[in-house]
Amino acid sequence: MSMTCFLARMAVAVTLTVFTPYAEAQTRTACAERTTVVKRLAEKYGETLQSLGLHQNNAVVEVYASDETGSWTILMTRPDGVACLMASGQMWEAQAGELIPKGTAL
Repeated sequence: MSMTCFLARMAVAVTLTVFTPYAEAQTRTACAERTTVVKRLAEKYGETLQSLGLHQNNAVVEVYASDETGSWTILMTRPDGVACLMASGQMWEAQAGELIPKGTAL
């Protein structure tokens, strides 16, 4: 085996070792009964429901946020009442009206 081939195989092995746990974590979704999740968001983070919408699979997409702490969470609640964490973050800022003028390219 040439040194170049050996180094290439080692690079692949190291990459798989380093990034596999991250990839596996990304495929797992935290889910629980909606009432439990909403209660925890309120008690631990001070988040309240800010907006919601119906997803094409009849799940409800909900945005919770706290004006005080700036934390936010997006949940998707399935028809069976189980809510799954889709995303969360910091620096929430409520906006009214149009954020990006019509005709502006992103």
